[in-house]
Amino acid sequence: MTEQKAQLEQQLWNIANTLRGKMDADDFRDYILGFIFYKYLSTKMELYANKALKPDGITFDQVEGHEQETALIEAIKDAALDKLGYFLLPSELFSELAKRGNLGGKNNFILGDLAKVLTHIEQSTMGSESEEDFGNLFEDLDLTSSKLGKSENDKNELIVKVLSHLDEIDFDLENADSDVLGDAYEYLIGKFASGAGKKAGEFYTPQQVSNVLAQLVTVGKDQLKSVYDPTCGSGSLLLRVAKQVNGVAAFYGQEMNPTTYNLCRMNMIMHDVHYKRFDIKNEDTLERPQHIDQRFEAIVANPPFSAKWSASPLFMSDDRFSNYGKLAPSSKADFAFVQHMVHQLADNGTMALVLPHGVLFRGGAEGHIRKYLIQDRNYLDAVIGLPANIFYGTSIPTCILVLKKDRSEADSLLFIDASQHFEKVKTQNYLREEDITKLMDTYKNRTAEDKYSHVAQLTEVAENDYNLNIPRYVDTFEEEDPVDLSEVSRQLKEVAERSRSTDATIADYCKQLGIDTPF
Repeated sequence: MTEQKAQLEQQLWNIANTLRGKMDADDFRDYILGFIFYKYLSTKMELYANKALKPDGITFDQVEGHEQETALIEAIKDAALDKLGYFLLPSELFSELAKRGNLGGKNNFILGDLAKVLTHIEQSTMGSESEEDFGNLFEDLDLTSSKLGKSENDKNELIVKVLSHLDEIDFDLENADSDVLGDAYEYLIGKFASGAGKKAGEFYTPQQVSNVLAQLVTVGKDQLKSVYDPTCGSGSLLLRVAKQVNGVAAFYGQEMNPTTYNLCRMNMIMHDVHYKRFDIKNEDTLERPQHIDQRFEAIVANPPFSAKWSASPLFMSDDRFSNYGKLAPSSKADFAFVQHMVHQLADNGTMALVLPHGVLFRGGAEGHIRKYLIQDRNYLDAVIGLPANIFYGTSIPTCILVLKKDRSEADSLLFIDASQHFEKVKTQNYLREEDITKLMDTYKNRTAEDKYSHVAQLTEVAENDYNLNIPRYVDTFEEEDPVDLSEVSRQLKEVAERSRSTDATIADYCKQLGIDTPF
C-alpha cells in the first residue's frame, strides 16, 4: 500500500508539473486538483451506476441510446443524488472527454464541452440536499484564462495533455478499504503549500502539526460525535482527526477564503466523507459564525496568526465574548478565536489550537482574557511550545493551547517545551515521529522532565500573574563548561612565544634583503 501510495503521489505530481511552467503555484494547484476531483467524481459515478444497472444486464456507457434511456437516466440520477450527491451522464465522464480530446491521435477541441460538464455537475445538485455542498465547486477552474495559453488552441492542447495523462492513472476506487487517492490528494496540497510562501498558511497546516493536534483532542476516545475547525482551510486538520479514531459522525468547519473553501469541500469528498456527514461554510468565523448554536466534542484550529478583526463593541453582548468583560484587540484576533472555540466546545470535549507565542505573555485585554480562562473558568489544560520555522510562510515560534471544560487535573497546568526537538530539512524544521511520541507521552501521563516539561500548580501560575511564557516554568538553561583560567594563561604564553619567534625570523629575512622590517 505504501509503495502504491508513493507511486500515485509521484504520478500526480509529475502531471501537475505539466502546468508549472505556465502559471504560479496557486493557479496550477487549482487546475490540477480540480481535474483530479473531476476524474474522481466521474469514476465514482460510473462504478455506482454499473452496480445499479447490473440486474438489467447493461453498463452505464450503454444507457445513452438505449430504448429506455430516459427512464434509466432518471432512475440512476435520483439514486445517485442521494448516494453520491451529484449526477453525470455517461458522455460527461472524465474518460469520455479525455478520449474525445485525443481522438485520432490529435488534439480535438473540448474546452467548451469541458466547461459545460463542470457546470452541469454543480447544476445537477440544484434542489437536492447536496446543493450547498457542490455549489460553485469548480468556479476556480477558469478554462478561458490566458494563463493556460495565448490562443484557444494553446489552452485546449494543454488541457487535453493533462486530461490524457490523468486518464492513464488508476485511482483504485473499487477498493473500499483504500484511501490512497485521498492521501495522494493531501500530499499534493502539502507540496503546493511548501512552495506558496506566506499564502500557504491560509489553506494548509503541516502534517506533523496536524498529527499532534489530532492526537491531543482524541486522547482516551475511539469515536467522536463531531469535530469542528473554525478556520478549516483545506480541511486537512479535520481529516487528520478522523485518522486518530475509528469513526467521526460529523465534520464541521468554516472558511473565509472562497477558493480554499472549495478546496476543503473537494478534500472531504475525495476522502470519501459523504456529503451528509460534513457541513463546511464560507464565511468569516468571528464576524459571522455559522454553527453558533452547536457544541462539538473535538475542536482543532490553526487560525491566522495575529490577524486583524473588527473588535466591535457590539460583540460585548455576544455570548462568545460577553462573560470575559473584554475583547481581544482589533490588531490581534488570537484570543477572539480562543473565545469562539471555547463557546463551541462541548462539556466533554477537548480543543487544541496553534497560536503565536505572544498569547502567552501579552498584557492588556489579552492578559485579562488569559486570567479569566485560568482563574475563573479553569479551562486551560496544557501549553506546548513548538519549534520555530515549522510552518510554511513564517519562521516565528508557535505554541499549542489545549483547553477542556471538564479537566481531570483541575489543580495544575502542564507546560511542555518541545521547541528544541526537531529535524531541520533544508530551510524547514520538522517534528519527527519520536518527537511527537515524546510530546504525546508527556501530555497523557502529565510527567515532569528536566528541561522539557513541568506540572505547574495553579498557585504558581497565579504568582506569575498568569503569564504563561514557557521559560518561566521549564528551565532549559544549559550551564557552560567551567573555564580553566590557568590553562588559558598557559596557551596565551605559548602564542606569545611563537609570535616572538616568527617576528625574529621575519626580521632576519628583511635584513638579508636590505629592507625595513614591517614592525
